[in-house]
Amino acid sequence: MTLSSIIRKNIKELILKEGFEEGNPDLKYYAFDWDDNIVIMPTQIMLLSNEDEEVGMSTEDFAEYRQMIGQEPFEYKGHQIVGYSKDPYRNFRVSGDQQFIVDSLLAKPGPSWEDFVECINGGSIFAIITARGHTPSVLKDAIYNYIVTNHNGIDKNILVENLKKYRDLSGEVMKDDQLLIKEYLDMCKYHPVTYGEGSAANPEEGKIEALREFINYVKFQSQKIGKKVSFTNDVNNNFIPQIGFSDDDPGNIESIKKFLDKEYDDNPVKTYLTKGGNKEEV
Repeated sequence: MTLSSIIRKNIKELILKEGFEEGNPDLKYYAFDWDDNIVIMPTQIMLLSNEDEEVGMSTEDFAEYRQMIGQEPFEYKGHQIVGYSKDPYRNFRVSGDQQFIVDSLLAKPGPSWEDFVECINGGSIFAIITARGHTPSVLKDAIYNYIVTNHNGIDKNILVENLKKYRDLSGEVMKDDQLLIKEYLDMCKYHPVTYGEGSAANPEEGKIEALREFINYVKFQSQKIGKKVSFTNDVNNNFIPQIGFSDDDPGNIESIKKFLDKEYDDNPVKTYLTKGGNKEEV
């Protein structure tokens, strides 16, 4: 078996390590839901009780109850919930941009946090695909804060080291560390799918469209890498990207699986359900 065929076999079996393997960049890309997946945020959706009181619901609980809200009364934390409060997603939209920055630093690690750390430290391209409706740049700002503060396992120096390796392999001019980080984050994608228009109660369609765009983007980026990087093992034309997508909502995962099965024969995405804090491939 030739070296090229061995490498292609490893790619097919997804034996891919983060960062660089024997001097070459890997082919891993990531797509993450934000809430209760990367992090567990303190932000709440506002509901209405039968006594006309506002009741806050966590995003984790919302994933379980959202199909019931407004359909039939139900008990939640000692309250009889009859529907949504006025502007129930106000903390998840542009009006909550500044609070999002604060909440992101207060948030606890979610079931995909370690994957997120691996992704960032390795300098891998990622997409944030969330039902939130914040200004997209605010998501990027929150992640920039994680990087520059070495937040909970993220290591700015390791990221910069890997980004410089990518630059060196592609023959591009080196830049200062801060500019490297900013350019890296600019290459990644941020999809708050209810930004502008879109339903936060039913975000599946927005997430499907965002993932479709990211798949196309990843394939384009992989082709660019294959053309720029000079490989000694003659596999520069065999870049096969693999994307991992994780979400805590079974409804989102089910819809995305149906979309992937319908539109793609090459299985470009592996999906992971992180409901209840456990991560499992679906």
